[in-house]
Amino acid sequence: MEDLVRVLLVEDDQQLGESLEAALRLEGYAVDWLTSGEPVRSTLSATPYDLLVLDLGLPGVPGMQVLRQLRADKHRLPVLLLTARNTLADKVDGLDSGADDYLAKPFELDELFARLRSLLRRESSLRSQQLEAAGIQMDPVNRHVEFAGEPVSLTAREFAILEILVRNAGRFVSRARLEEGIYSWGEEVGSNTVEVYVSRLRKRFGSDSIETMRGVGYRMNR
Repeated sequence: MEDLVRVLLVEDDQQLGESLEAALRLEGYAVDWLTSGEPVRSTLSATPYDLLVLDLGLPGVPGMQVLRQLRADKHRLPVLLLTARNTLADKVDGLDSGADDYLAKPFELDELFARLRSLLRRESSLRSQQLEAAGIQMDPVNRHVEFAGEPVSLTAREFAILEILVRNAGRFVSRARLEEGIYSWGEEVGSNTVEVYVSRLRKRFGSDSIETMRGVGYRMNR
C-alpha cells in the first residue's frame, strides 16, 4: 500500500485479533488493536485514524453501543462492523446506527481488504479540501504536493508529517503527535525519527518553512 493508512481494530477474540492485526500489517496498514469497547472513544480522541474495524460482540460495552456513541459525538470515521450475527435485522440495525459497511463472520481476508479499500475510496470522494501553507499546495485525496508550482515527490511518512503540519499551520505540533501520525503501537520509534523527516522536508521546502521550539514542537509557517 503506497499510503500509510491507520486502522483501529476492536476485536475481543484473541486468536482472530492477532490474525487480523498481522494480516492488516502485511497489507500495509498501520494497526492498533483493542480488545474491548471501553477505550475506543478516548483512543479516537487521542489519535487520528482512517478506518475503524469494530466487532459487535464485545465484552462490557457492546460494539453497537460504541458505534451509536461515536455517531452521537458526530464522529465521521468510516466504520466496518464485524459480527457472527448475520440476520437481515442485525444488518439493518447496524447500518441504521451509523455503520458504513457490514461483514459477517467467518469471512475471507480478500473480502475484508476489498471492503476497506471501498470505504477509503468513498471517504476520499467526500474530501476535496486543498491545503496550503508556506507556498506548499497539498491535495490529501490524490496525495499530490506542489511547491512553487512544481510537483514534489514524498514518501508516505513524509507526506503524513507534512499533512499534519500544514493542517496545523501557524500552530506548534508536538513531536509525540507527529510520531503518532507515522507509527502504530508496538513499532519502535527512533529517538530522532521525527527530526530526520522534518530535516528532509526543510530541504524540499526551505529551511525556514518549519520552525522548531525546543520542548514544544514544530510549526509550519503560513
